[in-house]
Amino acid sequence: MQTHRRLHTVSLALALTGALLTTACGKSQQPPPGGPGGAPGAPAVTVVTVTPESVPVTTELPGRTTPYLVAELRPQVSGIVKARLFKEGGTVKAGEVLYQIDPATYQATFESARANLARAEANLDAARIKAERYAELVKIEAVSKQANDDAAAAMKQGQAEVAAARAALERARIDLAYTRVTSPISGRIGRSMVTPGALVTANQDDALATVQQLDPIHVDVTQSSVDLLRMKRDFESGAMRRTGGNGVPVQLVLEDGSVYGLEGRLAFSEVTVDPGTGSVTLRAVFPNPKGELLPGMYVRARLAQGTRDAVFLLPHAAVTHDPKGNASVMLVNAQSQVEARVIKVAQSVGGTWMVTEGLAAGDRVIVEGLQRIRPGAPVQAQDAAAPQPAATAPAKG
Repeated sequence: MQTHRRLHTVSLALALTGALLTTACGKSQQPPPGGPGGAPGAPAVTVVTVTPESVPVTTELPGRTTPYLVAELRPQVSGIVKARLFKEGGTVKAGEVLYQIDPATYQATFESARANLARAEANLDAARIKAERYAELVKIEAVSKQANDDAAAAMKQGQAEVAAARAALERARIDLAYTRVTSPISGRIGRSMVTPGALVTANQDDALATVQQLDPIHVDVTQSSVDLLRMKRDFESGAMRRTGGNGVPVQLVLEDGSVYGLEGRLAFSEVTVDPGTGSVTLRAVFPNPKGELLPGMYVRARLAQGTRDAVFLLPHAAVTHDPKGNASVMLVNAQSQVEARVIKVAQSVGGTWMVTEGLAAGDRVIVEGLQRIRPGAPVQAQDAAAPQPAATAPAKG
């Protein structure tokens, strides 16, 4: 009985040993992992092959809308406001009467000045006749030279009095006209700061109302002086070429994120840098026929400032930055190994980085699988544009 049990145990051990040997042989016959484009067992990564491009350089700057023209209405004469002749918030035209100041005293002053002019002209006529008569009589010694000189002097005095009276009349006429407060420009008028019956004084500090021309309208944006200097050097070195010969086009992004439907043009740039912010103010002009843009709105202006040639665009995921801000990428070299490369990034363009230095045409930049690699390690490169292989189901058994 013990012999039989010992034989059974030996047979079972031999069977287990044979099964293990069979399994080991089966495993050794399976092909090793790996595939084309890399060493066996190397991790797979997705790459993009870069080519140089010409990319428009667009800068987005913050700014605010300001009126094209602004006129603050102030009285030129003192008096009581008799009437307000406009609707608040409405549109007015240049020369339109907006306020009427009581003209009674100015009308009386005008009439008095006109009467003084008439009296001075009458006195001048009498003095001229006398001077002309004495000029003839003095030739035959009918009057003395002294009397002739006095007559000539009286005539000149009369001429001066007429000139003074005429100037006083003109001043009175101007003051009378100033009782009608008119708009110097066409545009939209705001609320009135006075009502009929209010006393106003000449050249007072407080404006009666404000008229603003809003079509076209200005957009004032600020740009760092450092960026302006860099852009100027790029133009001078040829790294960037200018576009928009008839003025730099500007696109406007409104507060709600929508894009304004009409394109504007850059009008000018300030010649002075703000010492407090280190920035320069740029002014653009936009058409505003429907009055959508109102003064004081916060906007963002996109300026097409030039075009960069021979640059490369990379997805944001492909570029890493160190704590100092230096950018780098991982490449797959000719030996299918990972290579780290330091690059220079100019700016973000949509969902990509614009790379100006560090890459060459044909470089394969890794965009996916960066977590599984290190410099010098072999990889299997899969082009991002190529279709991915179908996943195979695990074998049974």
